[in-house]
Amino acid sequence: MTDDELKELVASLAVAQKETDRKLDKVAKMIGGIGANQGDVAEEFFYNNLIYHNRLGNLRFDDITKNMEKHRGNIQEEYDLFLTNGDSIAIIEVKYKAHLNDIKKLERKFNHFKQLFPIYQDYTLYGAMASFYFNQDIKNELLNQGYFVLERRGDLIHTENSEFLKVA
Repeated sequence: MTDDELKELVASLAVAQKETDRKLDKVAKMIGGIGANQGDVAEEFFYNNLIYHNRLGNLRFDDITKNMEKHRGNIQEEYDLFLTNGDSIAIIEVKYKAHLNDIKKLERKFNHFKQLFPIYQDYTLYGAMASFYFNQDIKNELLNQGYFVLERRGDLIHTENSEFLKVA
């Protein structure tokens, strides 16, 4: 192979690599969009059901807020669903399919809540995760940490809580 042929081969490989990268970027955006769409579907499902069935276990709530973002100092969080009544608040992290690292996100959001919303300092704070699917280990871990678990069962939301409810 001559130097010119080698240069031509390297140049054609670079062009082919750019085209491959472009296609991979397009596929990644499509897949990311699918994940976001599934999350939106789950969030809308739980939101709409909690409007009419505004309970977590034995706790009744007066209202629900969706997609609440707050930035205060160095802390910034987004809360998927937020239930309130006269003395209690529940923050609900919504997932299409819950993963173990989602529990850490919920814990972080739970711990930051009263710093971000000092107006609710005297309220009892509850945490929950809602998902269309939980494997048993994740569900057990949430319950053991004192969080509510909301899952889809047919047309209804089924809520469970342990005796170790997380209260702040």
